Amino acid sequence: MSSINLITRRTLILTVVALFLATSTQAYHTGIGGDSEGKGDVALAGCTCHAEEPDNSVTVVLDQVPYHYEAGKSYAMTLQLIGGAEIGGEQTGGFSMRVSEGTLSPGVGSESDVQNWEEELDSLTHTNSGSKTEDRKWNLVWTAPGSGTGPVQFWIAGNTVNGDAIPSALDRWNRLTMTLDEGVDNENTRTVFSGNGDINPPSPTETHVDLHHMGAALRAHWLGLLGFFAVIIVIIFCGFFLRYGFSANYTGRSNLLRLRIKHERRGDQI
Repeated sequence: MSSINLITRRTLILTVVALFLATSTQAYHTGIGGDSEGKGDVALAGCTCHAEEPDNSVTVVLDQVPYHYEAGKSYAMTLQLIGGAEIGGEQTGGFSMRVSEGTLSPGVGSESDVQNWEEELDSLTHTNSGSKTEDRKWNLVWTAPGSGTGPVQFWIAGNTVNGDAIPSALDRWNRLTMTLDEGVDNENTRTVFSGNGDINPPSPTETHVDLHHMGAALRAHWLGLLGFFAVIIVIIFCGFFLRYGFSANYTGRSNLLRLRIKHERRGDQI
């Protein structure tokens, strides 16, 4: 009887411990950063409590990234996770981001969805509401460091979850690492991503094209239009020529032409 009680107690203890661990890992929907999993900074190590290895079915996209940064300038960027686990619950995903230099802050529209991890200005993560975004997209701002800093490293770990609140291999994550050099900012931006590339890229911020930049493509366009209108003009000219040049009912032609037509008629038409 005592052995049965011992087994029952052990089972109860293991159940309590499992529930405690599940509850503690569920807290990650409020954000994650630092060495939360005991395997190094999560932005570098990844979301290993969900799966040991990254999954390329998750595409981590960082949009509106400058080619070079200027000292002290703020850059609005968009982070998005595409692919990965199918959304099936309240939580959809999250991220942990760290930079070697400069500061991170929430972007326009994501003030309640993004936060600095434990007030560390070089680290950014999702909030509770940010873990429920339907498109797994967050806006952020990176403010560049002072002049002479040199290359800046960006580390991002993005996690897509199925919403069952149980960290497992069913949740999938991936990493993105990027280096941004100091230099002249020409206002052009790019999209940086990691994954298998099976994505629909974000819509461009500008949809119009400056005609002065079209070059040969613009010239080919106008030459094509000129050729088209030239053909139309030739067809119209030929139509008028046939109508008024050979019609037997046209009174403006010469007597010689009328006489020629009369003599060339077939006998059965006289």
